Amino acid sequence: MACLDLMLSHGARLGFDIEAVSLNHGLRAEAADEIALISRYCAARDVPHTVLDWAWDGVGNLQARAREARYGLIGAWAVARGIDCIALGHTRDDVAEGFLMRLARQAGVDGLARMDQRFSRAGVTWTRPLLDLGRAELRDYLTRQNLRWAEDPSNADPAFERVRARAALDALPLGLDTPGLASVAQMQGAARDALDHYTRAEAARHVIENAGDLILPASADIPEEVLFRLRRAALRWVGGDAYPPRREAMGAMADALAQGSAHTLAGCRISAEPDGTSWRVTRELAAVSELSGARDALWDGRWEVSGPEGAFEIRALGEAVRDTDWRAAALPRASLEASPALWDGPTLVAAPVAGFGAGWTARATGRGNFLDFLGSR
Repeated sequence: MACLDLMLSHGARLGFDIEAVSLNHGLRAEAADEIALISRYCAARDVPHTVLDWAWDGVGNLQARAREARYGLIGAWAVARGIDCIALGHTRDDVAEGFLMRLARQAGVDGLARMDQRFSRAGVTWTRPLLDLGRAELRDYLTRQNLRWAEDPSNADPAFERVRARAALDALPLGLDTPGLASVAQMQGAARDALDHYTRAEAARHVIENAGDLILPASADIPEEVLFRLRRAALRWVGGDAYPPRREAMGAMADALAQGSAHTLAGCRISAEPDGTSWRVTRELAAVSELSGARDALWDGRWEVSGPEGAFEIRALGEAVRDTDWRAAALPRASLEASPALWDGPTLVAAPVAGFGAGWTARATGRGNFLDFLGSR
């Protein structure tokens, strides 16, 4: 509520329009009353207010799925409305709580860094204008403005980790407090940004894009943490996962490659190149073997296929690679098996990456080039 009121007042002063959106996750009965409170506020000030609904299908982690739904649904709403920036109400308290939770999990620099104040996702810019303010300050502001707000009852339920972290913040030793932890998180964010900068610089020097694959140095005169970040980002660029693998899984991958074995992780197949000085990261066939799509849509979230007219289906080339002159493509067989192919039912029409089928092309454009991807976080 404080974020909405502050954005409205700044909009009036600086000349930008405001709309409001609420997302009902369908998880709490109180949500309807909370949304009604926002609706009344908006109606009194001629602020357009949209209510979106989401229902969990019971699959996966509830909190992760709800977070994905928020970004996806609200992002799509903003694009449809021609809105280019969305303000979120995260506060300094959220930063400190998140820091404490991740510290308990022995997180590294990325995990301990303050959440981004500005970022892009779902085709929209998101901003968090209240990160330097505490909840108590915002409650005081709302009281002075004579505005009502709602308190989420789950914020008092110790079944949630964040509520336990909030209680722990009130009992920190050695003079530690919420502003102090938030300040440390901000410094960790600066360290993360520096690491990201040097990771992009080393990627420009060492990483090669090759027909949807990435070729990375197996070892080089690069700090270990930067090399780790290159490898982790490569898995996300090729595999498409929203979150990177855990450090332990990355270590197991490096151990396997050091022993000369190929390894699968995060929907990718990682293998040593014949020269022994580099690794190749390609899509794992098992991750796309059941994936099908129309020819006019991105396949596997990144492949753009174009060619002659026809109602063909895109599926992985798979074992049909044996029906192509795949060696002439100068790519590993595993890379070609996981590449997009055009099918007419059971009949292979074209496999552009393998050079089979005249007039067809396939480009891995969906996530941009690797350097731009590194800069997007």
